[in-house]
Amino acid sequence: MEVWPLASIIVFFASSLQAATGFGFSVMATPFLLLVFDAYTAIQINIILSLLISVIMLPQIRHTINTSLLTRLLKGSLVGTPIGLVAFMYLDPYDMKLVTSLLILVLTALLIFSFRIKQSALKDHTAGGVSGILTASLGMPGPPLLLYFAGARMEKAALRSTTLAFVLFVYAASLLLQMTTGTSNLAIWKIALSLAPVAVIGIMAGQYMFRHINQKIFTLITYLILGITGSHLLITTL
Repeated sequence: MEVWPLASIIVFFASSLQAATGFGFSVMATPFLLLVFDAYTAIQINIILSLLISVIMLPQIRHTINTSLLTRLLKGSLVGTPIGLVAFMYLDPYDMKLVTSLLILVLTALLIFSFRIKQSALKDHTAGGVSGILTASLGMPGPPLLLYFAGARMEKAALRSTTLAFVLFVYAASLLLQMTTGTSNLAIWKIALSLAPVAVIGIMAGQYMFRHINQKIFTLITYLILGITGSHLLITTL
């Protein structure tokens, strides 16, 4: 497979970040996989491998999940995911990526300049809904949750485990919807499974990283990932 070496490098670093932060794969993998594969393939590889990472990691960190927050996020995603699927099938990817990149950059800048979000049940539901939309349309549930959690100053262990649990549920639902609409195929699954061993190695590297970063460094990594993601989406779109 000619593209496998580049794809494996992307998957290794993205899965390392996913294991270390709870959101690295969806934020980092999709923009770069779009350089290697077409949009449909890249998004579904992202979903399949993110599911794998969550399944492997959650049994180890389930005790730190904020279950009440997770429930509200999932309720919101039930509304957002079907909307995202419609966007995935019918809207112009250019417009979707442009709007998403600008929102990420603006909100990241606000967070860097100490803008804070007071957490509430309504905001939890809204964050879950927006994440559901981006999951089904762009394969990127991470940015809405990351922006919301960073603004609310959530502790890193709860952020990581709650995000991974959310990703497991919302990606499973999104993948099921895409399979029932005929936008998934065996070739995509073969590519994803060939990259699975690389993702497992990345998980081990990410778990080591998590044990050696404090809350301040974790927050800096958060801002860096958001900035890179927003900038990359904007540049490639324009």
